[in-house]
Amino acid sequence: MRNLLINLLCFNIILLLFANVSAASRDSLKVITTFTILADMAQNVAGDLAIVESITKPGAEIHDYQPTPKDISKVKDADLILWNGFNLEIWFEKFFVNFKNIPSAILTTNIVPIPIKYGDYKGKPNPHAWMNIENAIIYIDNIEKALSKIDKKNEKIYKLNANNYKQEILKNIRPIKDKILSIPTKKRWLVTCEGAFSYLTEYYEMKELFIWPTNSDTMGTPKQVKNVIDVINNNQIEVIFCESTVSQKPALQIAKETNISYGGMLYVDSLSTKNGSVSTYLDLLKKTSLTIMEGLLLNE
Repeated sequence: MRNLLINLLCFNIILLLFANVSAASRDSLKVITTFTILADMAQNVAGDLAIVESITKPGAEIHDYQPTPKDISKVKDADLILWNGFNLEIWFEKFFVNFKNIPSAILTTNIVPIPIKYGDYKGKPNPHAWMNIENAIIYIDNIEKALSKIDKKNEKIYKLNANNYKQEILKNIRPIKDKILSIPTKKRWLVTCEGAFSYLTEYYEMKELFIWPTNSDTMGTPKQVKNVIDVINNNQIEVIFCESTVSQKPALQIAKETNISYGGMLYVDSLSTKNGSVSTYLDLLKKTSLTIMEGLLLNE
């Protein structure tokens, strides 16, 4: 046992020395984010001045993510850690105690949260604030501030990159919003599996209906399904969607029982790999928004 403890201590010392040497020898900053969407946002602001990595993998369900030792080892020599906040990264908090010496920033700072209305997490913030592009602007500003704080000599570059990135997002998403707002109000319902789209429905001025609330421990129960079916029938809703990281079966079941259209998969929590359909945050916003728009217009 004594030899094992000595070996572990030596291993940790080697890791620490390697981390310090690695950090000192890099020309670029190393930025770690808790999930892929934040990584893409941060890379757009940092440009060539930083290497940005996500702890979670592409396509992962991020709410109950189980990080591996390899995932956590990415943080050891980081110059900056970027969080979402709003209780999204509970899985990472137990590890963060080991990295309190590394600067960090919570990117939902200055965003007004939408509380979860019912279920296991009633009253807590819905964490998916990045789905409203007005909030995305705040995320980008918070990233710019965090980078500029640790790298003051390049703050003008971060500001320029941030402004260009914000304009690109607005240019791509505002025309979709205009099209969605042209659809009659009574048809602007977004029905999904999980209540992960409260901020998106806020932005597109839609009514939200979902089978289970975000972070719920119960998903697709008979009671939940019946409630959604009743609301669909009472409001003559014509289409239902589901997120990419959960089972599509409850949504398909409801579509069949109500004789409405299944509009397809929506993306919210994770980016795909580089060759996938939503390899960037802007791709995710566009893909999800266009899928919703096309679904709503399907029966026009």
